[in-house]
Amino acid sequence: MTAQGAGPDLGPAADIAYQSIRLQILSGERPGGEWLREDELAAVLGVSRTPVREALRRLATEGLVTHEPNRGVQVHNWTIEDLQEVFGLRSLLEPWACAQAAARGQADLSALQDLADRMDATVDTPNPDFEALTDLNNRFHSTILAASGSRRVQSLVSSMVDVPLVWRTFSRYSPQELRRSLAHHHEMIDALRANDPAWAESIMRAHVQSAWTSTRRHAEKAAGTP
Repeated sequence: MTAQGAGPDLGPAADIAYQSIRLQILSGERPGGEWLREDELAAVLGVSRTPVREALRRLATEGLVTHEPNRGVQVHNWTIEDLQEVFGLRSLLEPWACAQAAARGQADLSALQDLADRMDATVDTPNPDFEALTDLNNRFHSTILAASGSRRVQSLVSSMVDVPLVWRTFSRYSPQELRRSLAHHHEMIDALRANDPAWAESIMRAHVQSAWTSTRRHAEKAAGTP
């Protein structure tokens, strides 16, 4: 029995529906603007409409889908303005978090070094696995956010990292941009090891701004902006 006013305990079915639909959106299988029908999704996933409805509600809170009154649920179509807002927020939050991590001196430097080295190795192949690279990169950033000691910042940033995933940021980088991004990771580790908040903050800000510059260029190209 659920508490009065609480939603139903849908258990694994809702989690499966949520993870499956989320992956389809992030992989580009369901592009921005596509309408999501509960009955169709339920049939494909082999669940009832109730867990699908709950999954869509969760995705809406993350900003991956939007509810249109009297029309249904649509995959969010990220605009350049959306991207600018997200990267603007990240450029404020992540540098602060990196500075806090350096000041506290509790970052797992061994884990960060391993992630940075694995990203280097992933890129140093004829056909880099950009999905694997994205996963390693997210784990790198999550480790720094955790070391900041601020759960609020971790929650806020985690709600925004899906935007560059949708745009498959790394696959759009030029070789020079990719090398610069990976070099930033190693410099961040050096700054954290030195317990230098100012250095850590500045390199994270440059890292996020560099990512935004690349993403903006491709977003403008996709939108036909000269």
